[in-house]
Amino acid sequence: MQPPSCGTCTPVIRRGIGVTLCALVGLLGCADNPMVLQGRLHQFEQQQVALSRQQEQLQARAAALDQSNQELQTLAAQSRQEADLLEKQLQATREQLRSASARLAEVREERQSAENQVQSLQASLRQRGSVLITPNTSALEDVPQIKLPGVEVRRDGDVIRVELAGGRMFESGDARLRAGAEETLAEAAAELARLYPRQIIGVEGHTDSDPIAGGRWRSNHQLSTARAMAVYDVLSTRTALEPQQLFVVGHGPNHPVVSNATEAGKQRNRRVELVVYPEQASK
Repeated sequence: MQPPSCGTCTPVIRRGIGVTLCALVGLLGCADNPMVLQGRLHQFEQQQVALSRQQEQLQARAAALDQSNQELQTLAAQSRQEADLLEKQLQATREQLRSASARLAEVREERQSAENQVQSLQASLRQRGSVLITPNTSALEDVPQIKLPGVEVRRDGDVIRVELAGGRMFESGDARLRAGAEETLAEAAAELARLYPRQIIGVEGHTDSDPIAGGRWRSNHQLSTARAMAVYDVLSTRTALEPQQLFVVGHGPNHPVVSNATEAGKQRNRRVELVVYPEQASK
């Protein structure tokens, strides 16, 4: 039986089998040696397998590139978020720096004003022949060693500040002393009386920046003054400190030691300070 001639491709194409099948039929029909046909068919099959493998590899590479692209997009989004966060933190730091600079300028002005007032007072007392309150800066060389919970001692220029944490001393939003607060005041006063038996000591009340919400106090200044008065009452009646050594000031939120931007900062700013001045009280 003779193999079909090359002309048999035409009816195959018309039936829609395809160009590849036509080429295969052409090879079968146009070749004289069956071994050659078989070799060519085997070669064609190998090429098809190689092409399939290459296609699979390309698809795998495409999938890997898609995955890498998604990861890069995720990293880019995270980087943008981190950059935004850093920018906000930088802006907050700049605001705190501006606030601290403004506060420093205010403190310098207040100190200069206080010095002017002291000089005016001394001049007035000299004219009246009264006993002067004389400074004694050498008495403040020793910083008191008061190791009590909620009590911090620090030097601030030419004064000594004994900081009493408001949260440990008072009920929330009130001027009532907590249990154990009087014992703390007594121990602190004993050390102050030992080191500074005649120094002027200011009892200064401070609050955070949150406005008063209800209660018996109309403002933070009233609350800070009431708390300072509660401490003054204990110091002047139950310790060795003399009433003429003490004076009371309510600063409200005007003199924070740290920023009120955080709850921890607000807690630190709620305090009463015993401020030891270089001046001595007259007997």
